[in-house]
Amino acid sequence: MKALILVDIQYDFCPGGSLAVPQGDEIVPLANRLQKKFDLIAATQDWHPRGHGSFASTHGRSVYEVIDINGSSQTLWPDHCVQETHGAELVAALDKARITRIFQKGTDPRIDSYSGFLDADHKNSTGLADFLREHHVTRVYIAGLATDYCVKYSALDAVQLGFEAYVVADACRGVNLQPGDSAAAVREMEASGVKIVRSSAILRIRKPYVTVTAARKKSAPKRTARTKRKRRV
Repeated sequence: MKALILVDIQYDFCPGGSLAVPQGDEIVPLANRLQKKFDLIAATQDWHPRGHGSFASTHGRSVYEVIDINGSSQTLWPDHCVQETHGAELVAALDKARITRIFQKGTDPRIDSYSGFLDADHKNSTGLADFLREHHVTRVYIAGLATDYCVKYSALDAVQLGFEAYVVADACRGVNLQPGDSAAAVREMEASGVKIVRSSAILRIRKPYVTVTAARKKSAPKRTARTKRKRRV
């Protein structure tokens, strides 16, 4: 079975948000169209407590500065997706009626969680992998924000956890703190076994061959013994 994972389509990651991904809002209509092709849909939601360790304000440092936290490098971000704030909400334009379950991540103030599956140290799970396995999912399609961070790490973890992972490239947008970051992320994902696809491959409607053949047989006029005799004349 296949499932669609919608990654962090939240106000703070869209234009006007505190950590806006350029053109992040443009993927929403496409994400809604993609949902119609899946029976199981999960979403992830960045859900940070105030004073989270990934916030520059927590350390009195500059945004996008990289520091060491508990032996791991951490990019410092503007305060974003703080629990119970508007910026942390999934955007209103996203069709949430089809979403089976939302998985919150980044809830531990001591460590970040780009991946929708695991914290950065891979010690704590969001429960997404177990949820997918309970529904007998073997293949996941990933769309959302951002290509070079949460989408990338979600896809990499999906492969490591034994899922066949596809990233829908045109249904994602990247932060690109450095030029080319998103392109580099795509190369890294491909090298790790993630397949990169376009939405057209999913949205394309093709009737199975048997169905088409059956329809043609049904619509074709029946040949009676009389019509056969006429053709012999």
